Amino acid sequence: MSPRVVIADDQAYVRIGFRMILTSGGIEVVGEAADGAEAVTAVRDLKPDVVLMDIRMPTMDGLEATRRIVRESPDCRVLMLTTFDLDRYIYDALAAGASGFLLKDVTAEHLVAAVRLVETGDALLAPSITRRLVEQFAAPVARGPVVHGDLALLTPREREVLTLVGHGRSNSEIAEDLTLSEATVKTHVARIFAKLELRDRAQAVVLAYETGLVAPGV
Repeated sequence: MSPRVVIADDQAYVRIGFRMILTSGGIEVVGEAADGAEAVTAVRDLKPDVVLMDIRMPTMDGLEATRRIVRESPDCRVLMLTTFDLDRYIYDALAAGASGFLLKDVTAEHLVAAVRLVETGDALLAPSITRRLVEQFAAPVARGPVVHGDLALLTPREREVLTLVGHGRSNSEIAEDLTLSEATVKTHVARIFAKLELRDRAQAVVLAYETGLVAPGV
């Protein structure tokens, strides 16, 4: 079944371009929004699976819109799109509950794949953004937590799995690393999310670095 998408961007030509890309990729675009407030209303009325959300928009920016959407429509995933590859936007987008973060120069093929990926409940970060995210959490500057959870709730195996998730490993890669079936890994990941109240892999990566479970360069 094709994901249902709302595109939120204050530039009409950007919305048109994304609509053409997604439609040609077999994805249904059910609505558009020119600012964050319109995006919140569109999600409330149209109940899409995914929102492509620009960060910088008038009236209400994409970060505040994302916070409201995640709170009101927890089943809807938000994929942030921006021209600004800046650490503070990466952090704030994930803190707001975004499941993915891509730059606007993303290829058509990658954009379609990203929408399909986050619609399944997974998370996506572009490699350059992941690197910056790691550097941000490795910095000695104190920052508030993005997610909360007690690692003591996890079994030793679940901690192993979370560590590998923090390193950006996929379920199939984790299965190979730990000599487990992919189904078993999926079960471990689901239990980790439930115990730590994590929305998706993006939050799991953040938690792994914030708690020191994963260290940059290790």
